[in-house]
Amino acid sequence: QVQLVESGGGLVQAGGSLRVSCAASGRTFSRFVMGWFRQAPGKEREFVAAITWSGGSTYYADSAKGRFTISRDIAKNTVYLQMNSLKPEDTAAYYCAARNPPPGSGLIPAPGGYGYWGQGTQVTVSS
Repeated sequence: QVQLVESGGGLVQAGGSLRVSCAASGRTFSRFVMGWFRQAPGKEREFVAAITWSGGSTYYADSAKGRFTISRDIAKNTVYLQMNSLKPEDTAAYYCAARNPPPGSGLIPAPGGYGYWGQGTQVTVSS
């Protein structure tokens, strides 16, 4: 049973930084792709970034490029999202997700492609 537990959300001023974490357990994740998504009130869940567990290849949404960095610590079974230069429009609940892709498939932005989800952590950016 895959479990994903996010932490590290909070309140930060615009221009500040925050790092959210996702502790993963219950499986061997070597073939997995891990993703971060976010959802603001009244909006659809949107892709932020993804990383392959084994090779560390990354993929970012345009809104995250240059400001956010996804990484993983294999020894700690933890995925991170470092967020810099935060803007009020980054305010959302941030969700960690995981997928076990078939051969030839990997980093994808569609939420429906991820079968495992955490409970979310709130990030609020004040102006």
